[in-house]
Amino acid sequence: MDISAKISEELNIARSRVDAAVKLLDEGNTIPFIARYRKEATGALDDVQLRDLSDRLTYLRNLEKRKEEVRTAIEELGKLTEEIEQDLSEAATLAAVEDIYRPYKPKKKTRASIAREKGLEPLAEFIFAQSAGDPYAEAEKYISEEKGVASVQDAIDGAKDIIAENISDDPEIRKILGGLYDRSALITSAKAKDDIGESVYENYYDYKEAVSKIPTHRILAIDRGEREGVLKAAVEVDTDNMLATIYSRVVTGKANNRNSDIVTEAAEDAYKRLIHPSIERRVRNDLTEKACTAAIKVFGDNLRQLLMQPPVKGMVTMGLDPAYRTGCKISVVDATGKVLDTAVVYPTPPHNKTEEAKKKLTALIKKYGVNAISIGNGTASHESEVFVADMIRELDVPVSYMVVSEAGASVYSASKLAQEEFPDFDVTQRSAVSIARRLQDPLSELVKIEPKAIGVGQYQHDMPPAQLSQALGGVVEDCVNTVGVDVNTASVALLSYVAGINTGIAKNIVAYREENGGFTERKELLKVSKLGKKTYEQCAGFLRVPGGKEPLDNTAVHPESYAAARKLLELCGLSEDDISSGSAAAGISTKVKELGIKKAAEQAGVGDMTLSDIVKELMKPGRDPRDELPKPMLRTDVVDINSLKEGMELKGTVRNITDFGAFVDIGVHQDGLVHISQLADRYIKHPLDVVKVGDIVNVKILGIDVKKNRISLTMKGLN
Repeated sequence: MDISAKISEELNIARSRVDAAVKLLDEGNTIPFIARYRKEATGALDDVQLRDLSDRLTYLRNLEKRKEEVRTAIEELGKLTEEIEQDLSEAATLAAVEDIYRPYKPKKKTRASIAREKGLEPLAEFIFAQSAGDPYAEAEKYISEEKGVASVQDAIDGAKDIIAENISDDPEIRKILGGLYDRSALITSAKAKDDIGESVYENYYDYKEAVSKIPTHRILAIDRGEREGVLKAAVEVDTDNMLATIYSRVVTGKANNRNSDIVTEAAEDAYKRLIHPSIERRVRNDLTEKACTAAIKVFGDNLRQLLMQPPVKGMVTMGLDPAYRTGCKISVVDATGKVLDTAVVYPTPPHNKTEEAKKKLTALIKKYGVNAISIGNGTASHESEVFVADMIRELDVPVSYMVVSEAGASVYSASKLAQEEFPDFDVTQRSAVSIARRLQDPLSELVKIEPKAIGVGQYQHDMPPAQLSQALGGVVEDCVNTVGVDVNTASVALLSYVAGINTGIAKNIVAYREENGGFTERKELLKVSKLGKKTYEQCAGFLRVPGGKEPLDNTAVHPESYAAARKLLELCGLSEDDISSGSAAAGISTKVKELGIKKAAEQAGVGDMTLSDIVKELMKPGRDPRDELPKPMLRTDVVDINSLKEGMELKGTVRNITDFGAFVDIGVHQDGLVHISQLADRYIKHPLDVVKVGDIVNVKILGIDVKKNRISLTMKGLN
């Protein structure tokens, strides 16, 4: 197989770009490095395209490896034919390869293998030939007490078992039936037991849908319901049609042929006992795999959008981790995230010490100049939000608040990393610090948490752990490298996501700066233990050194392009000092327009794309791409679900996206759902086509169910 050609066709990427990307990956380059600094080679493939390409490359190489293993195994048995060679060559999936290998694969003890041990294979061959001979007369030859064949019927039954297994192992039959299942099968679900009452799975108590059309979120719901013992699922097909298909291929004798009658019985047994259960498992596995892939993609897209939320810069922030009995833990952090003070207040039931809490928090707000309050959305969140809104109304200084997701905060708080960061704090106090920092800089704080614990997706706990971790880890890596990292302030957790850097090297970087007082230039990284030239090449462009010896070290310009950057500055009549002062933008813009990108690139000695990136960096040194996105919506008042009315129009923030819609925070404790059918005035395939996590949107209330705490929203005609 020409793997590059196949990837080019599947992903609709030019062959030359695929070849270049494969070569760069094989040379040990990281995806962020290739996406950012090898655009000329790959035609500017972005990190998402490169990850898709890399995943497909790995799969296809494993497929070719497995084909060769199977080819060798069959050849060693002396059964390799041109037809098998052709089938292996054309097999497009690992499952197809295993179907080809099935007849030759060593089996555990089966009914057929036991019959073969009894010497009944020649009888099976005689019957399957479907000549006019009498199978029962032939079977008498195989009666043997020693071999455990006590009667003619025993011999016939053993032969049928052999024929049934041979039919089941026939790759062509499996291929034809597999296609029929994929096109016509239904997935069904029902109550697992009669005494199961109401549950979230009620819609699936008597459910059928075509395998070819069922949405992925419904597959995951049925799978989970089955795991929880509430549902029983199955794959349903037209059995008569399947049997007729098998008969047409294996029953060759004329009417009233006793051998053909036995083959017909064996074929029915093969289908019901062996083929249907096997293909049913395959169909269910394929559905689940497809659903998991789709869910992981949604989770990854949501996570990317969450991590890339604009930081709330320059604000002293109060983090509030709500609770009932144990009180609300408070942490005040300065604009850089440094903890200034901590406290515990009891404004919620059962204590209800509202006035005392207001006095304490008001004093902290005034003492430290708090601008924003970040409230965790867990237990007692709504009561805490009401309390904060009331307090803000009574303040004579401007303060606003935002409810943030505290998903994963408890995981972080109990982690070794949190213990090292705050050895003198208890678990809940660390959580309050994390909640404050999530508002200030979501990316820097959330990288400390295992991505799957962040909770922006659907059925994330049902996903294959390794596949989920790999996909989400890639998303975090892409986000961290897109933004860039201050090498002198970044945590070990943040540094470990920088291209080329693992946790060990990240710890060595932190140890070096603690011992030497910080880095003054990028090339000083080469003095860090275990950080060699290849790692430096991969990571250098993503690490920033603000205020260092070399102004270019605080940009995304890679050290390999410093000469080109200096040549560009020279062409524009500027110096590196102009970068630091911020006065380079106008001169660069004018000169590049005058020369044109192509000519400027030629004179600088780099490609057009590389020069364009250098221009962007020199015009906005140290820029944060998140700053160009809409700012988070801070509130000063709270809305109660009982005050909502159908038809009300509100502004909200998209908090989560699933296959079936988007959940929007409208200032009520419970997020409202905008169903996919209510997201736009046109047909859309997926909510991600029109919204993303963090979007500020206008919504109208369609319905309110106070008992079930559900709010239905629409965005039609409002955005």
